[in-house]
Amino acid sequence: MEQLLHYCWKHKILPLNELETTDGQPVEVIDPGLHNHHAGPDFFNAKVKINGTLWVGNVEIHQKSSDWYVHGHDHDAAYDNVVLHVVGTVDTDVKTSSGHFLPQVRIEVPTSVKDHYEELLATDNYPPCYRIIPSLPRLLVHSWTSALQTERLEQKTEAILRRVELCNGSWEAGYFMTLARNFGFGVNGDAFETWAKCIPMTSVAHHRDDLFQVEAIFMGQAGLLELSTIPERYQQEALKEGYFTKLRNEYLYLAHKFSLQPMDSSIWRFLRLRPQNFPHIRISQMANLYHQQKASLSSLVECTTTEQLMSILTTHVTPYWETHYTFGSTSCMTEKYISPASLNLLIINTAIPMLFAYGRHQRKDKLCDLAFDLLEQLKAENNYIVRMWQQCGLQVSNAGDSQALIQLKKEYCDKKDCLRCRFGYEYLKQKA
Repeated sequence: MEQLLHYCWKHKILPLNELETTDGQPVEVIDPGLHNHHAGPDFFNAKVKINGTLWVGNVEIHQKSSDWYVHGHDHDAAYDNVVLHVVGTVDTDVKTSSGHFLPQVRIEVPTSVKDHYEELLATDNYPPCYRIIPSLPRLLVHSWTSALQTERLEQKTEAILRRVELCNGSWEAGYFMTLARNFGFGVNGDAFETWAKCIPMTSVAHHRDDLFQVEAIFMGQAGLLELSTIPERYQQEALKEGYFTKLRNEYLYLAHKFSLQPMDSSIWRFLRLRPQNFPHIRISQMANLYHQQKASLSSLVECTTTEQLMSILTTHVTPYWETHYTFGSTSCMTEKYISPASLNLLIINTAIPMLFAYGRHQRKDKLCDLAFDLLEQLKAENNYIVRMWQQCGLQVSNAGDSQALIQLKKEYCDKKDCLRCRFGYEYLKQKA
């Protein structure tokens, strides 16, 4: 089963004899990479040596080589940076959309893994120390999660500072880029950050009072005003409705005026997305937010409660998108306003880290302290990481707790850095 191949690759449960590609080149797995649970290659940033040459890139895993073509990867540019194809059965050569033939390696799932598959599947979802978590002293848990909260905010501060630097020291533009990234809600985070870099803030500011022009620039810079980006079955309807054409014509005029170049639209992801998370919907909401002039940095630093933060970040789509989720396609499922759950995430991942980072920059401890207070006022996130820790026996009372446990999973458990983890220390001490 393909899941077992994923498991063996992720945990480097590989044959004792040297791995070889199908054409006889030796393969050494240095780092299997980060497991990707969304659209795209199965493992990101893997490090493998093939015939003595180090390759850093993505790895795709299939039960059979021919599954590469069954899944359409040979026509998808997102798979062009795959450096190794790992399979259980080799039945064909594979190549990327650019025509490059990929090296392939065959691995076998050990009998012991097959025999204990159910047990491995159950325990793989938890950290190795999960058995001792219910018995840990509450003071130890509280002190460690408090430290993890700070660590996570400091990590996000570093990311914000890099964006501000990219924006030539503009904190306003850095805030816009951070907000845009989190409007991608994980799956399209990188794409939204790339999009924000393409938005000429000083030029758009001249048209901020005209929502239609703002939306035209925002959609155009996203590369979504090309007819080829609309599924063929919707193209005729999109042209018939006229809104796409009006937006495109307005964008072409503004693009000529400001010498604009759109981003590559192929980096947007749509697979397994709910309609309300489609880039068109989120960009329309961003356009409305920008037009309303509520979500500025000056407005943010004046907020002292979660209610005020929700007020300045509340936004809705423009009229066309109340009944559409892509050009030419009608739907009554699209949410007009950004949902309370999405607002909660925007506050956790954008507003609070921005207050903390700006407070550090301005040396205003009051803003930093406010960031921690706001985390304690917000509901905890509800995702698979938080649910995993709850099942292990940890209490999750607020967003501060959930942020700490996300940090623990991503920066310690996933990296197997147990020696720096206080839970890991307690586990090792007990084992000794």
